[in-house]
Amino acid sequence: MSNPAVARQPFRVLVVDDHPLVRHGLREMLAHQPKLLLCGETDSAAEALELCRVHAPELVIVDISLKDTNGIELIKRLRKQSPRLKALVLSMHDEAFYAERALRAGARGYVSKQEAPERVLEAIWVVMNGGTYLSPEMTSRVLQIVPMSDGGVPRAGVARLTDRELEVFDAIGRGVSTREIAEILSLSVKTVESHRENIKRKLAIKTGGGLSREAYEWRQRSQGSRGAFPELSSASPLRTRK
Repeated sequence: MSNPAVARQPFRVLVVDDHPLVRHGLREMLAHQPKLLLCGETDSAAEALELCRVHAPELVIVDISLKDTNGIELIKRLRKQSPRLKALVLSMHDEAFYAERALRAGARGYVSKQEAPERVLEAIWVVMNGGTYLSPEMTSRVLQIVPMSDGGVPRAGVARLTDRELEVFDAIGRGVSTREIAEILSLSVKTVESHRENIKRKLAIKTGGGLSREAYEWRQRSQGSRGAFPELSSASPLRTRK
């Protein structure tokens, strides 16, 4: 794929994903791109922050689900630490739900793991050249949603949750206990319990069991039947579009 970006040295790319197979696929893909250099990879948000300090990448490719936080929170922290860093979300989670949050957190694009490697490369170069990458369907959706939400139009369902509440809600859906959530997110148990109550109120859920059930079912719906980016697991050279 030809691209207009010109640099005397390759752009440094950091990959943050909790699937070893995906990291392997991205490593192989980037190895065939002379203008892109993988400077680090990790499944941990804490390690990602440290790798960013050490290697100063121009681009970070982030998954939504990570072992110690989620990609939305990580992007906020990375952008605070390195304001010029560009972020691209690569995830199997529902773009229709997460893309807007990712953009608000500071990401410059959102691409599904279902997409072919050529499309992922296209997203990378759009972001590196200062653009914003979304699927055509999501582009029109976000252009409608963002002005409306800024104008105070009420949201419905899980969309009403703050990013932190959504992080807690997702953890509940994974079966993580309140104390474990507090440890993972570096919060007090009391704060997590407060988030739980706010979530129940916003979603009109009366019991803790109901909250766990709704969180589990929502997590299954949000992930759907998306694969783990099998196209990127091949070690063969990437086919590029003319």
